[in-house]
Amino acid sequence: MLDQKPSATRRIPIVIATVVVGGLAGFAALYGLGLNRAPSGDPTCKPAVATAARIAPLAHGEVAALTMASAPLKLPDLAFEDADGKPRKLSDFRGKTLLVNLWATWCVPCRKEMPALEQLQTKLSGPNFEVVAINIDTRDPEKPKNFLKDANLTRLGSFTDQKAKVFQDLKSIGRALGMPTSVLVDPQGCEIATIAGPAEWASDDALKLIRAALGPAAAAL
Repeated sequence: MLDQKPSATRRIPIVIATVVVGGLAGFAALYGLGLNRAPSGDPTCKPAVATAARIAPLAHGEVAALTMASAPLKLPDLAFEDADGKPRKLSDFRGKTLLVNLWATWCVPCRKEMPALEQLQTKLSGPNFEVVAINIDTRDPEKPKNFLKDANLTRLGSFTDQKAKVFQDLKSIGRALGMPTSVLVDPQGCEIATIAGPAEWASDDALKLIRAALGPAAAAL
């Protein structure tokens, strides 16, 4: 009888270890702890990832800070208003490659970046490309309009979101970490590249990269 007690005692740690390992395996299965089980993303966005890979070598110089899309990601259908106060959505621009930019008058780098966005819009806007610069000032609705007017920025559309929900929507998918934020979006509403912070959008580096993103559609630009 005395010989059986040590044997039973030795089995206890083994049983506990088995339970713990089994429990962790079940927990991992339930909550998807495996890092290789990330969702594949929207299949309609695979061409955007291919575009990102194709133009990646051009992300240098003035646009070196761009992060290219490495997985299919469709942006939320951002909602905002135009200069007349009419509701607009990102999906209204389907069929065009877009540079979606979030800015505010209280953001110094944003204000400095706006003339370059104006020049980009002047040089490349058309049926295949547009800069969609959305202001997120939440107080005086006239302030961003007056800024654009005083700076003689007449080619950029005056888009606003006084609730700043567009920022939160992009932040929720990890694409808005600060101001300004810009996302290069393909005609299906999918991310091609993102940059946190300003860029010299009127530079040769930026123009070459965006023309490359447009592909054959840029032939006339």
